[in-house]
Amino acid sequence: MTRPGRPAGPAADTEAVVLTAALELLLAEGALALTPQRLHAVTGVARSTVYRHWPAPRDFLAALIAVAPLEPAPPSGDPVTDLHAEVDLLCDRLRDKPVAEFLSALVTASASDPTCVELRRRYVLDLTRPFRTVLDGLASPEVAESAATEIVAPLLVDSMLLDRAVDRDRAHRAAADVLNRIDSARNVR
Repeated sequence: MTRPGRPAGPAADTEAVVLTAALELLLAEGALALTPQRLHAVTGVARSTVYRHWPAPRDFLAALIAVAPLEPAPPSGDPVTDLHAEVDLLCDRLRDKPVAEFLSALVTASASDPTCVELRRRYVLDLTRPFRTVLDGLASPEVAESAATEIVAPLLVDSMLLDRAVDRDRAHRAAADVLNRIDSARNVR
């Protein structure tokens, strides 16, 4: 038996229209532009629908993270090749919109809305997850997490804080250094 009333979520086409517009606003103007009023004005979707499903910028950001997961590079079976493929993929993502801009918007939103801090963490962990997955097969989870951060952090600093192109060669050297240390530690045992 079905209950009368409104469905739990927006219709798929409505969600696509609103989230596409939200991403465009985010990239053009930043997270502060993600208000229900603004999305209603841009999309023409009923104000009540926008308010019901995305009452705050945080809700738009969470929805965008949910619909656009970052896929890892296809695994080759060789951890060295796979780690370097992830370096290239992340460098490309940070060079091109929307990953760098989206991350920047999450940082900005976190500064004004403490509820966005967890979204920012989740997104950064999503960026490091493919690295951790490759490294988990070679080292303990703690070492894999630390090593993934060692590779990813300089790329994020370049892209986000220094507003410069990511240094792909440095990232590959960091990956090679991590792999060498893990290999040395395994050979010592």
